[in-house]
Amino acid sequence: MGVSPLLPDRGRRRVFVALGDSFTEGVGDRSSRLPNGVRGWADRVAEKLAKAEPGWHYANLAIRSKRLRHIVDEQLEQALAMDPTLITLYAGGNDILDFGTDMDQLLAQYEELVARLAATGATLVLFTGFDVKVSAVLEPLKKRNTLYNRRVRELAAKYGAVLVDYWCFEAFHDRRMWDIDRLHMSKAGHKYLAAQVLDHLGVPHKISLTEWEPPARMTLRDWERRQRRWMNDWVLPLFGRKLRGVTLGDNLGPRWPQAVKVPRKGGLKKLMEPDGGGRAG
Repeated sequence: MGVSPLLPDRGRRRVFVALGDSFTEGVGDRSSRLPNGVRGWADRVAEKLAKAEPGWHYANLAIRSKRLRHIVDEQLEQALAMDPTLITLYAGGNDILDFGTDMDQLLAQYEELVARLAATGATLVLFTGFDVKVSAVLEPLKKRNTLYNRRVRELAAKYGAVLVDYWCFEAFHDRRMWDIDRLHMSKAGHKYLAAQVLDHLGVPHKISLTEWEPPARMTLRDWERRQRRWMNDWVLPLFGRKLRGVTLGDNLGPRWPQAVKVPRKGGLKKLMEPDGGGRAG
């Protein structure tokens, strides 16, 4: 019997494969000792799986800035070749932020991807998207996000996937759950999401979540200072990259491109030690 009824032991190597973009790569949860300089919720889930039931292998193919078409073209076949027993997928968020996106076409392609993954017989985990309150400039995209989330819920039911309804998590209304760019989760946000995924899968864990005091009220001057810094450090460079046709993920590879065996003790950082085997599977 597996660690959870949702993760049955089918007598084969247990492999967790994560697909997607920056959300799954782990952007916002910095770790200089790990590939691409981040950790993220998926790494944390992999470590807790191995702690609850030794022998789990893990691959994370997600790369920041990838659109759905990139995930299909660059990650799907690689994931299928690993014969996964657990798959997580979040894809389409970057497409929603592209103003020329055809939502009907995007959601049709998303269903094709979900159908391919569900056909493996692996436990499949899907995510809705959160309504990030970044700027009034992006409010017109809220309708797209609502449409996307409704379709994800329908497809999770249709294909028997586990749904992590990120949209509904009240904890993410606290700005401390977000990194300084306001689009990616902070370390606390990644920890919270890891706990949610594990809870949905029925996997025991002891992830402790930060207990904060209520956020301090900002003065108008502090708010204006934060807004200027955010515009200069994040918004203007983002639009500059869009104009140049480049992304932050262009020169990056997957963090864990092969299925590594997750150490029960010491976590994935142990693999980065001189005698830890690096990224080999």
